[in-house]
Amino acid sequence: MNISLLAFLGYTGLVLVLAWLSHRVGSGKSFISEYFLGSRSLGVIALALTFGATSASAGSFAGFPSLIYAHGWVLALWIASYMVFPLCAMGLLGKRLSQLSHRTGAVTVPDVLRERFRSPALAVLSTLLLALLLCVYLIPQFTLAALIMQQLLGSSALYQDAAFAVQQAVPMLAAQNGDPEYVLGLLIFAGLVIVYTMFGGFRAVVWTDVLQGFVMLAGVLIMLFLALHQVGGLRSASEDMQVMEPPELGTASFALDSAAPSSGVRIAMGTWFEDDGRLLRTGEPVYIPAGDTLSGVVKVTRIMTPSEITRIKASPLPSLPAEPRVHELRAYARGSGKSGTYMRAPGPSPSDPNGFLPIGLAISFFAFWAVAGTGQPSSMVRLMAFTGTVTLKRAIASLTMYFALIYFPLVIIFCCARLLVPGLDHTPDRIMPAMAYLLSDNAGIPWLAGFLIAAPFAAAMSTVDSFILMITSSVVRDVYQRSINPRAPAARLRLMSYCVTILVGLVATLGALYPPQFLQYVVVFTGGGLAVAFLGPVALGLYWPQFSKAGAMASMCGGFAVYLGLYAAGFLAYGSTAPIRPFGLDPLIWGFVASLVAAWMGTHWGSPNPESLIRKFFGDSIADNPRGDPGHPKAAGT
Repeated sequence: MNISLLAFLGYTGLVLVLAWLSHRVGSGKSFISEYFLGSRSLGVIALALTFGATSASAGSFAGFPSLIYAHGWVLALWIASYMVFPLCAMGLLGKRLSQLSHRTGAVTVPDVLRERFRSPALAVLSTLLLALLLCVYLIPQFTLAALIMQQLLGSSALYQDAAFAVQQAVPMLAAQNGDPEYVLGLLIFAGLVIVYTMFGGFRAVVWTDVLQGFVMLAGVLIMLFLALHQVGGLRSASEDMQVMEPPELGTASFALDSAAPSSGVRIAMGTWFEDDGRLLRTGEPVYIPAGDTLSGVVKVTRIMTPSEITRIKASPLPSLPAEPRVHELRAYARGSGKSGTYMRAPGPSPSDPNGFLPIGLAISFFAFWAVAGTGQPSSMVRLMAFTGTVTLKRAIASLTMYFALIYFPLVIIFCCARLLVPGLDHTPDRIMPAMAYLLSDNAGIPWLAGFLIAAPFAAAMSTVDSFILMITSSVVRDVYQRSINPRAPAARLRLMSYCVTILVGLVATLGALYPPQFLQYVVVFTGGGLAVAFLGPVALGLYWPQFSKAGAMASMCGGFAVYLGLYAAGFLAYGSTAPIRPFGLDPLIWGFVASLVAAWMGTHWGSPNPESLIRKFFGDSIADNPRGDPGHPKAAGT
């Protein structure tokens, strides 16, 4: 068996052991509080690492590296504000949200909104938005994990036979993606994460997040050292990238002189070949069925930089069993034929003639991660479960350093990947596992690949388990228990939680059968949508006594409507997922502004909060002086 696979299986076994231990620890405790919040017992390390591991999703370890690989150093500007996200999220919401959830017994974000505004309708609306967006958010996490499983197991004859059996048993399922090995990897991951989330609950999620947090950090730092060593240092890498030109993207098919044998003919994905003096690489596996002479159309990438071509051809190219027939090749919209575009902003782009991250978007994304990260309900749930203020302060400092040690090295690693693993431009989301294998093999430590691949797998798993649990808790707690059957026994709540967990996992699995080219675009869309829907209502509800139910409903609906509308307008105008960006600013900026404006309008024109509600959350002095008049007799108490 592959030694890197053994290392990976050892890590997976440890995750399952932690789930079992957490189940034992939580036995006998209140099901709702324990299963969904771990009895509110997070310390500094647990809070920092579960917060960080949940935030560092497949976007961080597949989508983000793929964008670095595709566009170069400009991604340092794109991610810069993520370093201050812990300060914004924990500093703005942490203490007050924890106090409110303890006071009311709330265990979910919709629960908090229900109690703060005495509005079951707002809780149900927030649950629906939460479930919808998080299900979409799960798709890139499942996709990354399936790619990793395929990378780990794809060379195994047993795995290939099992993938073929899946294709024969459920042909429609395999046909949706066209790659039965990917589908099998997807099913394996789905089964693993559903079982351990269902079995262990919030405590299992936190414990595995702590493990995964350490794995992610160690994996990134090891990859940084190996990548810099193998490219000859950062200066050498920068000099090579300075002369690099973007590739051309196209398609090809492969032909035989006579019919393929009974076993068919297969050419592996990532195979180099020449055609009329052009150097190309396959972006998909090539398969010619038995009795046929021609393969289907597959994606190919043509390398354009002369020095890169010379370096690749220094090693003999493989002998192909079939003759390539290259169809069309298209140049990048920005950067084609120009050197140095990977070293400066805006970066090269295959579709946008303005390049990747022009000035308006650079400004937008400096605010994007601070706002989007702060507005994530998954982050808010963690802030309901820590032990005290000292824990919060130390976690803020720890997590800021943790993110700096994760994201800045990733930019360097995957700029180096342009030199070490060229030609993956059609499938850039595969760059993380491909880089892990290459670095380990070049270092002569093959088992290390299993550990390095565990880092992105940990990122996907830590996000998946958290989001599945959030959807489950919102549906079971806020819809079923609070609105349908308040007297439901713990056994029924447990059974419903397990059923919802399985259902959400199946929905995400089906969605991952259609993986997008850039997973990070899905992460950006759903992360922004969650932020514009939830940050305004939650933050204003914590600090503005007069903020009312009507204001919260208007804020949630208005912000999300503007955000979604800009994406819909972009689809209608461009026929793609690129949104309309007024004045070059991202839809999140406009959606968040609209959320705040709608909050003020709804509060100003809607029914005011009853005094009893203001007293409950803000004290008697504010309830008796609702306008904040400094001359009021009780103003000193405000």
